[in-house]
Amino acid sequence: MKTDIFRTLTLLLGLAPAACGVTYTSPRVSNQLDSVAVREVDLTAQTVLVANRTAPYTPRTLPLAFYDTAGTGTATRQLTALPNRPEVPQLEPQPLELNPPPKVTPPPYRLGIGDTVALVRAAPSQGAVREEYTVRSDGTISLPDIGGVQVANRSLRDAEAALFDAFVARQVDPGFSLELTGYNSKRVAVGGLVAAPQNVPVTVVPLTLSQAIAAAGGLTTRDHDYGTIRIYRTGDLYQIPMKDYLDRPDLRRLNLLNGDAVHVDTSYDLDRALGFYRDQIDVISLNRHARADALTELDLAVGLRRDELIESRANFTTRAELGAEQRDYVYLGGEFRNNARMPLPYGQHLNLADALFGQGGFSTRTADASHIYVLRSSPNPEEFGAVTAWHLDARNPAALSVAARMQLRPNDIVFIQEQPITTWGRALDQFLPSLVNAGLDAANG
Repeated sequence: MKTDIFRTLTLLLGLAPAACGVTYTSPRVSNQLDSVAVREVDLTAQTVLVANRTAPYTPRTLPLAFYDTAGTGTATRQLTALPNRPEVPQLEPQPLELNPPPKVTPPPYRLGIGDTVALVRAAPSQGAVREEYTVRSDGTISLPDIGGVQVANRSLRDAEAALFDAFVARQVDPGFSLELTGYNSKRVAVGGLVAAPQNVPVTVVPLTLSQAIAAAGGLTTRDHDYGTIRIYRTGDLYQIPMKDYLDRPDLRRLNLLNGDAVHVDTSYDLDRALGFYRDQIDVISLNRHARADALTELDLAVGLRRDELIESRANFTTRAELGAEQRDYVYLGGEFRNNARMPLPYGQHLNLADALFGQGGFSTRTADASHIYVLRSSPNPEEFGAVTAWHLDARNPAALSVAARMQLRPNDIVFIQEQPITTWGRALDQFLPSLVNAGLDAANG
């Protein structure tokens, strides 16, 4: 029996040349290709830098509808309750009572609605470029290519950090500085016997009582015996007799807070002071009603804008699914589990490691990890489509760290050769049936 089996195998091997017409041909990357030059370059920590630099590519970006937001409800956080009716001390013409406000340390300045900031960026050909933005009613500033960034109720440093994160997230050069150029969200009202009654802005530098009065043109009352400075703060009324104010530097250095109202008059002008405070309260009330109406309009506008964004994004997604949107692709071939066309992502680069481990990865049983290639055609017409075969030897898994840095470009072909034993097995699968049939024919003949 063993002799018969041996003879049969000998007969099959002898008939192998007759079956060469169906012998399997294994695909291999070679520098021999008719009319096209093929250059093989090993991928290393140094050559991967060359590969990325010599073929610059800017990923496609999603439409602006995917970056814009319909709006937020942060404006409601700016609303505060109306102050209580001020408690007014009973004043007699003489003597004037000293009732100063408590000493306070103003909180760190936080950006608010109406403030303006300057974004300073370096431009290679223009030097420093300044771009000014105003904090909008929703607490954001809107930057081209970035969209809205929330800055209200943040310090300048925190706002700068938020902008930095937004720049990095959008892959925009985050080299910039942020300057606060306009203080419009916080103020102290100064009125009465001053040269130029006005709202004095509160800045990053604490505003003292003497600075606020000086900003309003200074005192105009000549009656220092009965002159008084009244300060309204969050429902309480404080007073500083003029003589005490002029004699005591500590009173002139009292810090004021956002929303304070300062009124200069005489002890006989209490009604006028109360009228001034009532005017301030009326303005606050009117602002609240106006803001409520504005919020209603804002909600409607945000709803319409949100619907518009949803429809725009849905239309883009449908066009992309139907192939109507232009995309960039790379191609996976050889011993991948799924040979496929792989789209390059929006807004970021796809690297070789993404391709090797995405789309089902590759078969470690049939693939030759020492022969992984990125085939890239030259865009230079003078080179007639010459191909560079960037070769990765991944028998040592540490080499995959290089793959994680190798950026793929449109129309790259990632190819993995098969192992020699895989080539032999597939060839055997093709010609073995022919050999068996030929051997049976010979045995029957």
